[in-house]
Amino acid sequence: MDIISKESLIKKLIEIREMGWIHNYRKGNDGSVGNILEDLLGIEENNLPIPNAAEWEMKCQRKTTASLSTLFHMEPSPRALKIVSEILLPKYGWPHKAAGKKYPDNEKSFRQTISTKQRSDRGFQVVVDKHNRKILISFNSSSVDKKHDKWLKEVKKKAGPDELEPQPYWGFDDLYHAAGVKLPNCFYILADVKKEKGKEFFKYDTIFKLSGLSLYKLIDAIEEGNIFVDFDARTGHNHGTKFRCKNGIIYTLYSHVEKI
Repeated sequence: MDIISKESLIKKLIEIREMGWIHNYRKGNDGSVGNILEDLLGIEENNLPIPNAAEWEMKCQRKTTASLSTLFHMEPSPRALKIVSEILLPKYGWPHKAAGKKYPDNEKSFRQTISTKQRSDRGFQVVVDKHNRKILISFNSSSVDKKHDKWLKEVKKKAGPDELEPQPYWGFDDLYHAAGVKLPNCFYILADVKKEKGKEFFKYDTIFKLSGLSLYKLIDAIEEGNIFVDFDARTGHNHGTKFRCKNGIIYTLYSHVEKI
């Protein structure tokens, strides 16, 4: 794989845009739009071959997708407690839908995507505490939907009805460091999509060059409910806690936005 300059990459992206509609030969999922772009650029998946590659990321989405885009992974503090696998999962987890089938009978799940806007039907919510410079996960038993009454009774036996103790959190500075390592600068490409005679086509129409990831813009996006915390753990494996954003939001996180 050849090393290319940022200028050469921009030139290639413009050439791909000028190609117009491109058949989706990958098919199957939202990720195909990024996979095909990488094929056209001649680069390996998730490996941008430009100088200082660790300082650049490439994100590609369909313009109309409702899917969230993963920004970065980061487990909550206090990390020494392994709070997801050792506290949230055993005390607040619920039976996995594949328990007794794909997994053992006692397999539990703690899988949910939550934001600041409203509590989930299991009573969890993201809270931004600007005074103490923390993003926290909050639990309120009175907000749990009645359909989860049986689960809530178990939670009260194991953990009580009150707020999480300790509360999982991310310090602003730690959060910015994690985001800054993954996404300090970014090429963000949005593709139009159409279907003809049962075939799907992409047009890589909108290209942004983003630089200067802003902590304040990141925190504001979380507070506004545009960035979600996504837990994805089960008894046998913690797939990692992710920060994920709505489509079309990522470029608002940067101080410098250049539309190519």
